[in-house]
Amino acid sequence: MNPDRFPSDLPLKDLKDLFEPVSGWRNVGLFMFPIETLSPAKTVGRGRTNLTLIRPTIVQLDAATPYAGFDRRESPTRDPAVSMHFEPKAYGIMAVSTYVMVFSIEVFGQASTFNLSGFAGGGTVANSGSRTLSGQTAVSLVLRNVPPSAQVWGAITQTAGGQWNWYSVQARYPALVIKA
Repeated sequence: MNPDRFPSDLPLKDLKDLFEPVSGWRNVGLFMFPIETLSPAKTVGRGRTNLTLIRPTIVQLDAATPYAGFDRRESPTRDPAVSMHFEPKAYGIMAVSTYVMVFSIEVFGQASTFNLSGFAGGGTVANSGSRTLSGQTAVSLVLRNVPPSAQVWGAITQTAGGQWNWYSVQARYPALVIKA
């Protein structure tokens, strides 16, 4: 299993709307390499970049693809969640930038409901809110115009449904936008 190949929850047409800065520019769907990838096997990045896992039912590090398993039915008093804190300046980033946090998850059985949330420092969170997901999915949260000194975060929180696994979260630059 390769979480990098999970289908995205944002089709290219939605990415175009999120990232098209000026009329006459277009999104070509080319993605840059990740700035950082955190997983159950790597929970801390540079600077203050790290993970928070809330209410996992299992963290399986010796699996072929390490994962943290969650089940809302097992923790009805607290919603299970994964969050990533990211510090751009720890990666040598010195300018205001837009980032995408991509959570690779797998939902088992019926679809489950998740809330995507975040904090973008002095910037804005572009696409937070509720999602109904099933199967293998790469869930994207867009943090726009983040100052390099900001410590930002993104989270995926299960609000209804059953069992799901989380495999990784990436902080990356958005798709390239070029002049048409």
